[in-house]
Amino acid sequence: MARDLPRVGERRPPETPDLVTVPTLEDPVVREASHVVGGPMGRYAVPLAHGLRVVAALLAALSALTMGAAVIERAHCVDQGWSTPDQFWHLCFSDLPATYKDNGLSVGAVPFLTGATGSPTLAQPPLTAVTMTVVAQLVPDGDAQHRMLLYFVLWAALAGILLALTTWWTAMSVPRTPFRAAHVALSPVVVLTVVVAPDVLGVALVAAGLWAWRRERTVAAGALLGLAVSARSYPVLVLVALLLVGLRAGRVPAVARTLGAAAGTVALVTGLLALLNPDAALAAYRAWAGSAAGFGSPWVLPQLAGYPLPAGAVTVLAVVGWVAALLAGAVLALSSPRRPGVAEVALVMVAIVLVTGKSVPVQSSLWLVPLVALVGLSWRDHLVWAGVEALYFVTVWLYIAGLSTPDRGLPPGWYSFFLVLRLAGMAWLLVRTWRMARSRWPDLREEAQERRRTAAEAGHALDPQLLEALEAADEEAAVEEETDPLAGPLRGARDELIVRFG
Repeated sequence: MARDLPRVGERRPPETPDLVTVPTLEDPVVREASHVVGGPMGRYAVPLAHGLRVVAALLAALSALTMGAAVIERAHCVDQGWSTPDQFWHLCFSDLPATYKDNGLSVGAVPFLTGATGSPTLAQPPLTAVTMTVVAQLVPDGDAQHRMLLYFVLWAALAGILLALTTWWTAMSVPRTPFRAAHVALSPVVVLTVVVAPDVLGVALVAAGLWAWRRERTVAAGALLGLAVSARSYPVLVLVALLLVGLRAGRVPAVARTLGAAAGTVALVTGLLALLNPDAALAAYRAWAGSAAGFGSPWVLPQLAGYPLPAGAVTVLAVVGWVAALLAGAVLALSSPRRPGVAEVALVMVAIVLVTGKSVPVQSSLWLVPLVALVGLSWRDHLVWAGVEALYFVTVWLYIAGLSTPDRGLPPGWYSFFLVLRLAGMAWLLVRTWRMARSRWPDLREEAQERRRTAAEAGHALDPQLLEALEAADEEAAVEEETDPLAGPLRGARDELIVRFG
């Protein structure tokens, strides 16, 4: 978790940037769990020096265990096939084999790209649709069930690679606290969601883009985040977070380069596919605009009570949710006492979009996992949220199965209860992140410089107590990177409060 900055008058020596902090010293959940492998770090132990890549590689390797658990959880469907309602009773549903079967992905990538008659029609963003179609061409001939299984296996292998890369990029984005990436590598939420749908592609690209941003590679960050937007829609909010924090820091040109590269990448990917197959390029966005409330959405609650909302009304409510997310991000970024982190602003906005969305499928929770790691939330917060997600994961499949077999399924009332509980879990992450960002002390460096300048011009000596406070303010610069490890091109910039309330 991010540490508090020094109070005025409090001296704290700057931390050595080459030392990797150990979570057993800071997180009580990790400290208790560490007894399985020998206990927490001792008081006389030396912190791991120059071990960033070692920690990142270790966590990336550990993500294979999480990926294996995700596949094992689908063992029944792997063995018996994905049939309805059996796949719901056994909690092993996946969109991946269903998409392969129902959308004719086996016809080939060329018919899809050219829009030929009988080509696949995927309600997926452009890059995801192309990737799913290309992977399908690796499936050898055989009967339908066997090909569905092989397609799932291929996607699971690709997802495992993407999860390891996401873990690596997350660890490398927080060099002083790389063990935060364990929130990605060992998350129960990942076990439940990573092979339900292809969302991990967009999640990995977001992690890569933020890593590039931290390394001040603004154009590369924009290109990667542009690819992420072409794979999923929510990375738009990450770009907005960069813009808002950059505006607060007064480094708009650096952000503009990233936004320009992202816009160009999105236009290139979408435009190329639109030239070849216009229906495929816009299919996901048309499907979203015309859809009614779906599973996981708060707007499906009236439908469960027998009073469904019109699709147009649900679209308006979802758009209002996006507007609310942008306003909340602006308030957090521009009015907090100290400039918040990019990941903090992004998590708040993504969470609001999720809890107000037209549909909040189980796999959408995967979007939050790397942001939880980058923000530095505690494992207690993570596990509380993961427990709620697990409850919903079970109940949504039992409710859907009950639509085919009503006497065995979960009643709408109970499904509604767990749906609201899940949304509350996402709101919990939002609140914890908001409070963390708003509780930091303001940056006093500019005020300190101004007071020194005023005293020097007047020919006065500073009061010793005031001088000590100003020196403490200077030392805040040494821990700025820990406050926002993703500062990147914004590192060392001014921190001027733009919006004031009260």
